[in-house]
Amino acid sequence: MSEERLAVPVPAGRRGARPKRGVAASPIRHLLFDADGVLQDVPGGYEAAAEPYLGERAMEFLRRVWDDELPALAGQAELLPLVEVALADFGVIAPLEEVFRAIWLRIEPDEESLALVRSLRRNGYGVHLGTNQDRNRAAHMREALGYDAVFDVSCYSWELGARKPDLAFFAKAARRIGADPEAILFIDDSARNVAAARDAGLAAEQWTFADGHATLLGLLADHGVAATL
Repeated sequence: MSEERLAVPVPAGRRGARPKRGVAASPIRHLLFDADGVLQDVPGGYEAAAEPYLGERAMEFLRRVWDDELPALAGQAELLPLVEVALADFGVIAPLEEVFRAIWLRIEPDEESLALVRSLRRNGYGVHLGTNQDRNRAAHMREALGYDAVFDVSCYSWELGARKPDLAFFAKAARRIGADPEAILFIDDSARNVAAARDAGLAAEQWTFADGHATLLGLLADHGVAATL
């Protein structure tokens, strides 16, 4: 799991609202969405998912793996062997595949967010996925969740060879999308990732489920983006 799951909670409401501009005048023609906390969630949270295997040491285990997995998010290592070593160190005897499926692949897409994505596509915007994921979780999102059919372009960090908040992630994502950075609006639940996207030349806003989708629609409108639910 990536640092996307470590984003510090922020108060609900419109953060950093921009002056509203008309749709025709807006430079935004593409939307780049983070996954965890924006498009999908882990029901009950990661700690609850790990507790059947780790008990009271669940969070200790997760923090260990979060540190170990950073190279895997940038495509520089494989996550599963790292998880296997961590499980052994914590005395877990359950099969690696079972634990990985129960914790990492316990993903629930948010239907309201995906409805918004579909609305944006109908309105003629390019809609893309920009997320920190290792090879295995990305494959699950592509195949089991069917995200390749939902988004025009998918920018998984392990494929790009760079992870958010590295500026290279955003430069490579813009090239893959085929658009100038200023034509892309990035939505992420991490303030650090949003700041990096802005440094890379993208428009960017911080948003997560707790803020409510009405707030997200307002943020889009501030950038002249037409969307409905």
